[in-house]
Amino acid sequence: MEYNEEEFLLLSGIQHFSFCKRQWALIHIEQQWLENFRTIDGEILHEKTHDELIKEKRGDLIVSRGMKIFSRTLGLTGTCDVVELHRSPDGVNIFGRDGRYKPVPIEYKRGKPKKNESDELQLCAQAMCLEEMLLCKIPEAFMFYEETRRRLKVILDDSLREHVKIIVKEMHELYDRRYTPKVKPSKSCKACSLTEVCMPRLCKNPSVSNYIKKNLLEIEGEVGK
Repeated sequence: MEYNEEEFLLLSGIQHFSFCKRQWALIHIEQQWLENFRTIDGEILHEKTHDELIKEKRGDLIVSRGMKIFSRTLGLTGTCDVVELHRSPDGVNIFGRDGRYKPVPIEYKRGKPKKNESDELQLCAQAMCLEEMLLCKIPEAFMFYEETRRRLKVILDDSLREHVKIIVKEMHELYDRRYTPKVKPSKSCKACSLTEVCMPRLCKNPSVSNYIKKNLLEIEGEVGK
């Protein structure tokens, strides 16, 4: 199956979705967004990495910033923070460049590594888009965190790729239905910029059908006395 361009979802939504499906739906389906320190700080960081006026070439290395990517198979579109192109006889041809190069995506994040796989999933999806566009194989990529100032290698194995496919499929299904799921409130809700919009306490409310059923039982109990 291949998606048309009008069906493409934002690749950056993978991180939102893996963090909280409800947050993803509020942002990408309902178009709601609120800023907090974390989102603003993250936007500043990405403005720097996406500055396409900054070009780097060091020997056999070319650094491309803000590269636009997409995948018709996944139905995703987005932008890579940085793609390093390493000259190699086993690489691919790059338009406007002599020789062959191996692409290596690098994602920049504020803070430090997370306990979940949200960052790795987003990075893997970027690599999968690049593979489809450049007809190549990308076995590894890197995360760079501002707080630790270190690169972390991410192995793009079959398990991670399959996880990306499952998440993206569910994203498309929810988006097609325009459905915003409910979730159980957790400690991570405190760090979410959409807490006030989401009102996670509502997720604790009983359904309307259960409310009516409960009241009918109470009425029947009173009548039976």
